[in-house]
Amino acid sequence: MEAKAVAKFIRVSPRKTRLVAETVKGKPVEDALNVLRFTPKKPARILSKVLYSAIANAEQKPGVDVDALVIDKIIVNEGPTWKRIKPRAMGRAYRIRKRTSHITVVVKEA
Repeated sequence: MEAKAVAKFIRVSPRKTRLVAETVKGKPVEDALNVLRFTPKKPARILSKVLYSAIANAEQKPGVDVDALVIDKIIVNEGPTWKRIKPRAMGRAYRIRKRTSHITVVVKEA
């Protein structure tokens, strides 16, 4: 039995989020939460929230042992990019791209 949680339009770069997601992919949820708790990066906090949501979704299904859950997939896709400008010297403007992410966490019983 598998359960899934999705977070969309999260204001963190997908490239940086994938680095943190690769560290917990395939691990039991308890170990993954401990790794994320002590990872000093912004995506770690966001990923732990999505993982907690996936665990809560799994608890809703009958006959699921929460202690035996393992992270099956973590998918980090690119969301829409916010475009801003930064004024520069002599009337120029540089483009700033504020990237967003769509994060999907799938957990299943081992």
